[in-house]
Amino acid sequence: MMSLPPGFLDELRTRLSLGQVVGRKVMWDPRKSNQGKGDLWAPCPFHQEKTASFHVDDRKGFYYCFGCHAKGDAINFVIETENVSFIEAVKILADEAGMPMPERDPRAQEKADLRSELTDVMEQAVQWHKLQLKTAAAGPARDYLETRGLSPDAIARWEIGFAPERGGVMAQLTGKGVAQEKVIAAGLAAESDRGGSPYDRFRNRIMFPIRDGRGKAIGFGGRAMDPNHPAKYYNSPETPLFDKGRSLYNHAPAREAAGKGQPLIVAEGYMDVIALSEAGFQATVAPLGTAITEDQLRLLWRISPEPIIALDGDTAGLRAAMRMIDIALPLLEAGQSLRFALMPEGLDPDDLIKQQGRQAMQGLIDAAIPMVQLLWQRETDGKVFDSPERKAALDKALRDKIKLIKDPSIRSHYGQAIKDMRWELFRARKPNPAQTQKRQTRGGPATWRQSKAPLASNKSSMLGAGAAKTDHMLESAILATLIATPAVVDAFEVQIDQMDCQDPDHAVLRDAVLRLSGAQDIREALNKSVGIAPLENLMAQPHVKIHPAVRRAGDLEFATACLTTDFKRLFAQRSYGKELDEGMDELQGQADESLTWRLAQAARMMDTSVREAQDETTDFEKADNGTMLNKEEKSAFDQLLETIKAGKPTK
Repeated sequence: MMSLPPGFLDELRTRLSLGQVVGRKVMWDPRKSNQGKGDLWAPCPFHQEKTASFHVDDRKGFYYCFGCHAKGDAINFVIETENVSFIEAVKILADEAGMPMPERDPRAQEKADLRSELTDVMEQAVQWHKLQLKTAAAGPARDYLETRGLSPDAIARWEIGFAPERGGVMAQLTGKGVAQEKVIAAGLAAESDRGGSPYDRFRNRIMFPIRDGRGKAIGFGGRAMDPNHPAKYYNSPETPLFDKGRSLYNHAPAREAAGKGQPLIVAEGYMDVIALSEAGFQATVAPLGTAITEDQLRLLWRISPEPIIALDGDTAGLRAAMRMIDIALPLLEAGQSLRFALMPEGLDPDDLIKQQGRQAMQGLIDAAIPMVQLLWQRETDGKVFDSPERKAALDKALRDKIKLIKDPSIRSHYGQAIKDMRWELFRARKPNPAQTQKRQTRGGPATWRQSKAPLASNKSSMLGAGAAKTDHMLESAILATLIATPAVVDAFEVQIDQMDCQDPDHAVLRDAVLRLSGAQDIREALNKSVGIAPLENLMAQPHVKIHPAVRRAGDLEFATACLTTDFKRLFAQRSYGKELDEGMDELQGQADESLTWRLAQAARMMDTSVREAQDETTDFEKADNGTMLNKEEKSAFDQLLETIKAGKPTK
């Protein structure tokens, strides 16, 4: 039988989710299962039954059937369901976890024995350092712990100790018969670079034991008592027992507390973990002197599907949060993410609890924001997006991040969430009061957002009626095209945003289309968002039904050409209307040469825009959507111009 190196199976079990392994063979009972807590129930795959008596504890990595009493872990499950040997089951699971199988190691038993011996050495060191904290030399260390609010009971619970400046743990252990090389291999001592005797790694430090998920001592974290020491905190080096990138401080107690329903909190350091746990947040862990690694993230998700990252509210804390986002994005799975509770600036969790009490911390945890929101904040905070180029840069930065997400469903939901936040940012612009007043004084289509109603002189004319009709037809044609081919929305986002709809239903649909264009079924999403009526009313319009881009739904190239034409037509008409309305507003009974010239200029502009738009649609289906026809409008304008030239009063 092939021997596996020490720790390989532990790491394999850590990387795998038993729920996912078993889930390939069973159907979970949604009434009994609690996916968020890793509490899963199903009919047993090992015997015939109708009730769900097969239980999987995904956090602990074990299953048990209350009917046939089958039990085991992921390896046992694969052996039983796939009818394979132990090593074959390990190979299957290692491949799934992305772990290469180790080469045959004839020294595997020797290494296993070494790990066992080093674990015993570490346990002796924990007990010795605890005793040292009670000595006279540790007086300043006890005073420091008291100022941090730690009672003697808390110190005992966390097994906090002290490493003296001289006469350290190496002398103690070797004096009891522990080989010097074992003390060095455990990371408690180091060889001298100058050829002298080995020396204690931890001197004049408060000692925090680090235990693995099974409760075994694997390393130490030491806090320097010398305030001028360059390394305030110092961890054990990499050893056969200790891999700081795959370990968490307070792992086992936090897993137990999380299993009882407490939210899993990730703090920055030892004292934060202790302070939070002593305040009642026992499901708290910390990385060990490094930024969170992929392996640590997997460990966290094995404990809880949505850990809460509680980071200091300073620049370093925010940088750490941003680095964590970049690591987490490619690893996201359904129901597996992160939330962030950012401390007030200048405070860490320990400070917050001392100054404002446990409820303040609870409030931050309850208000923890999802990862997508922090990603948005990173790209937008302190920035101004007052130009198309800056908006495009924001879009590119966010798209690049979302592309890192491997799961297509999560990637789609992230895209929609970003689209919603983008919408809120750019639609929340407040009008300039002075500009609004100026436009309202002058009137006309320039007040599209601030003043929707046209002036009476234009509204009552044939020209105004024709323009309003054409506007409505163009708006509905554009919206119908966007809904028929939603993939085109991103290319016309600026034009859509600038299209101030005269029809309230059109305005509602325009806003919803911008928000929901990434939905898998945009019609269903629109119905849920704004109701059935606006969409039904739009699609029931005769010219919409026969619109070429609606009939050729999904044709991206054709939709792009149609929208290019329709937007040009709409904006040209409104620009022309603005000039005309401003001229009409200045008219006082009789026309003068200045007004006649302005109206003639408006006529030329309108003629040019119509000809350009018509030229661009000659290759289409005769523009049978009707949006390019404007005979009533042109006729009314010609009559008005003749009236002015004749010097007659206008109505």
